[in-house]
Amino acid sequence: MDIQRFGVVGAGQMGNGIAHVAALTGFDVTLQDISAEQLERARKTIEGNLARQVKKERITSAAADEALARLHFSADNAPLADCQLIVEAATENVDLKFRIFEGLAKTAAPGAILASNTSSISITAIAAHTDRPESVIGMHFMNPVPVMKLVEIIRGLATSDETYQAVNAAAERMGKTTVLASKDMPGFIVNRVLMPYINEAVFALYEGIASVEDIDTAMKLGTNVPMGPLTLADFIGLDTCLAIMQVLHEGMGGDSKYRACPLLTKYVEAGWLGRKAGRGFYNYGGK
Repeated sequence: MDIQRFGVVGAGQMGNGIAHVAALTGFDVTLQDISAEQLERARKTIEGNLARQVKKERITSAAADEALARLHFSADNAPLADCQLIVEAATENVDLKFRIFEGLAKTAAPGAILASNTSSISITAIAAHTDRPESVIGMHFMNPVPVMKLVEIIRGLATSDETYQAVNAAAERMGKTTVLASKDMPGFIVNRVLMPYINEAVFALYEGIASVEDIDTAMKLGTNVPMGPLTLADFIGLDTCLAIMQVLHEGMGGDSKYRACPLLTKYVEAGWLGRKAGRGFYNYGGK
């Protein structure tokens, strides 16, 4: 399939980033969200990010204008019926994703590919809520999408070779490097490795081994990464980290090595979700 018409469901941080990159790389994009307010925020975010790219001379002003002209915003599902590839980028909630895919199966044209940006939820389980499991696949972008080069592609049990090849080609056209999780296991590749690492850093804090700052400094300088695990957790969102750990723990048969640290659970209960909430392992409110 030569994909030209690209749909994105969910206009949050991930969704607007996916729509931004898709439009900039020549796809005709429909960004759909049930919230008109969220769509307007997404429009302003994309415009601002494109302007920033122009200012930094990464793209031309003409390219930015052409990308905006290829972007369409809709609070209704109907325009998605014309899309050849639809990427769901909603909150990491199992029941919500199941409902979205049940709706997309009714809306999308026959032959359209349905992809999920999920970071941990079973693609096979999502596909079972559609009429086309062979056309369902995981297309996990990294945050922030315009900056991060990786797309993790996940095949469900029934995903066809044709679906994989079309999605891989679309990701490469977007300038991304792809990796394939050929087995649909909890957490796939990135979060299977990353989340236990972050969770272990939270345990180190919980057990009083070191301070937040020292844990982050030790891992930054000791492993030559750009940010420490607790800073990264705040950036991702502690609620998202907890949700992924719970998926790993349940999906791996209750294996204790995937048990979420009690401190991570408490922070989420307190509403200390990281950067987006103004407080997580660090305080971003200036108080």
